[in-house]
Amino acid sequence: MWLPAFVRNFRGSQLVIQLEQSVSLERLRTMYNGNLSRILVKIEFVDPRKARPKQRALFFALIGDIWNWSGQPVEELKEYFYIQYAIRTAGGMISLADDTKNTVSDANKLLEIVIDFMFDYRVPFKDGYELLPKGETYYMYLCCKHRKCAICGRHADIHHLETIGMGGNRTHVDHTKRHVMALCRSHHREIEQIGARNFGYKYHVPVTGIKLDVETLRKIHVAGNYEEKE
Repeated sequence: MWLPAFVRNFRGSQLVIQLEQSVSLERLRTMYNGNLSRILVKIEFVDPRKARPKQRALFFALIGDIWNWSGQPVEELKEYFYIQYAIRTAGGMISLADDTKNTVSDANKLLEIVIDFMFDYRVPFKDGYELLPKGETYYMYLCCKHRKCAICGRHADIHHLETIGMGGNRTHVDHTKRHVMALCRSHHREIEQIGARNFGYKYHVPVTGIKLDVETLRKIHVAGNYEEKE
């Protein structure tokens, strides 16, 4: 049962909401076998922002990169990814036209599907690379997962933003507790030479990094001490 509501106040981890319509207690009693002492709800924060032109530009730039790689017509590629979006969102519709009703979050889901595809099939980023959302956590995660430099797209090492220390044995470190980003050797050297802050300003990327789970770290062959995580 889905009901629209408005948030009236935040109180720490508690939300005060106002429903647009009254709740049918009889329906709730049926759902919970008459026991209304513990009712579970699902909260979804609705994105009020309309999908942006730069998201449309990025989508078609990436589609162009896939067309250069595969030779598949652009309209067919567009239809394919729209269908993938519908599958991933249980029938959701997507449009990036000027009059779209889709949100920034909707468009980001579509872009994640396209970027996933390109990383998985090793499609070369060309026209779309400069437009990639390098500030997005999901993009940073994919760069680490596929060992692609977040700056230039070349093969990358996993750069630790917190210094492990000279002589430190990385296989004895729990890497799930450390912030990382994927950088090729050239950009790895540069961030160490000019410092994280200057590096972030130069390439317009966040240098706070992300944390990876044990499964991802093992897949990308980052050895460490994960006994507590087993």
